[in-house]
Amino acid sequence: MTNTTNYDLEEIAQFNELAHAWWDLKGPCQPLHEINPLRCDFIQRYTPVLNQRILDVGCGGGILAEQLSKFGAQITGVDMATDSIQVAKAHAEAEQLSIQYECVSLEAFAETNPESFDIIVCMELLEHIPYPDALMKIISQLLKPNGHAYFSTLSRTPRAFFEAILGAEYLLKLLPKGTHHYHKFIRPSELATMARQQGLNCSHIQGITYSPLYKQYKFTPNVQVNYLMHCTKQDFE
Repeated sequence: MTNTTNYDLEEIAQFNELAHAWWDLKGPCQPLHEINPLRCDFIQRYTPVLNQRILDVGCGGGILAEQLSKFGAQITGVDMATDSIQVAKAHAEAEQLSIQYECVSLEAFAETNPESFDIIVCMELLEHIPYPDALMKIISQLLKPNGHAYFSTLSRTPRAFFEAILGAEYLLKLLPKGTHHYHKFIRPSELATMARQQGLNCSHIQGITYSPLYKQYKFTPNVQVNYLMHCTKQDFE
C-alpha cells in the first residue's frame, strides 16, 4: 500500500510527551533500556556493526543508536517526534558520540539516500504506524544490495494482548496505558511476507520474554509476544 503520510499524529504526540523521560532508567522507557542489550546481541550475532553504516528508523531518544555507535558503527537516526530528536541530539553530544539525527519522514529521507545503508534497524515502530508494508518498501529502497534489516514488534495473539497490554500496561505498569493497540500487532508470518514482497528474505527470528518474578527480559524460542526478525536484501544483479 502506498501512502505519503505513514505516521499517526496521536502516536507522535504521545512520544513527544515522553521525550523528557527517554534516559530515565526507572521511568516509562525503562523496558527499552532493559531489552536494549538483547537487541544489540541479536544484531551483532549476524552482522558485526564495526564501521558499518546503520540507519535507525524511529530512533526516539537514541537508546539503540547510542549503543551501536559505541560498538563502532556509523549511525544515522530518523524520527518524526521533534522533541525526541532534540533529546537524542543533546544526549549524544553529552556522551561525545558522533550520531547524525534528523527529524524527517522516512519517505523524504529516502529520496536523497537510496541504497545507502549496510544495516537498517526498525525497533518497536511497526506497531505504531498505519502502513507497515509501505515502510518495508522504503527500508528496502534504503538498503544496499545484500544489506541487512532488523525489526522488532509484537505478534497479534491472545497471549500478546494479555502480556503486552493487560500485563505490561495495566497490571505491572511497565508502560503507560495506551502505548499499544492490539489491532496494530503483526504476526511473524505477516511481517515475513511484507519483507519478502520487497525483496527482503527473513533469515532469523527470535522471541523475547519478560519474567515478572526475576524482573528481567531474556531470549526465548517463543515468538507469540515480542519478537526480533533479521532480513537480508536480495541482490538481483
